[in-house]
Amino acid sequence: MSFGVNGEEIMYEVRFHGRGGQGAVTAANTLADAAFREGKDVQAFPMFGVERRGAPVAAFTRIDEQPIDIKTQIYEPDVVVVLDISLLDVIDVTKGLKDDGKIILNSAKDPSEFDFDGAEVYTVDATTIAVDNGLGTETNPIVNTSILGAYSRVVGNVELESIFEAITDNVPVKIENNQQAAKDAYDNVKGV
Repeated sequence: MSFGVNGEEIMYEVRFHGRGGQGAVTAANTLADAAFREGKDVQAFPMFGVERRGAPVAAFTRIDEQPIDIKTQIYEPDVVVVLDISLLDVIDVTKGLKDDGKIILNSAKDPSEFDFDGAEVYTVDATTIAVDNGLGTETNPIVNTSILGAYSRVVGNVELESIFEAITDNVPVKIENNQQAAKDAYDNVKGV
């Protein structure tokens, strides 16, 4: 989060880390849509490496009360959202994270089991929530809407109701299941 001349809160930057097929890009777009519905200016964009299922993917969202002029990748996010914690072994997900930054992890573990040197850590078992709501399969759950519910609770700059509305327009199937997954994650995020 950045602050303007008068101390007012301005642009908030989010970086999503996932694997191809988990919905990181859809999560970034859906979050931007939800914030836009609340009258905020937004950007959402992906960064692909090897474009195949299971390959690491990053996606980004910017949210601001004012028009956003910057057109670059996000290098110093306010929050990092990790859809697959196996990425912690291959990517430095904290790279550039602001000193008071937040990390939201898809994990059944307690936040205290992770040490990210000064970052606030939150966890939610988005995998189980997705599977319980019929989103993907046990071996390939689609966790993006679950993680957005956790985001809404942890960060608080986008309301859960707006996430529900954005899911309606951005998720192609099982809209009610996806909305329920977001609600379940909102209610069950650890570290709040």
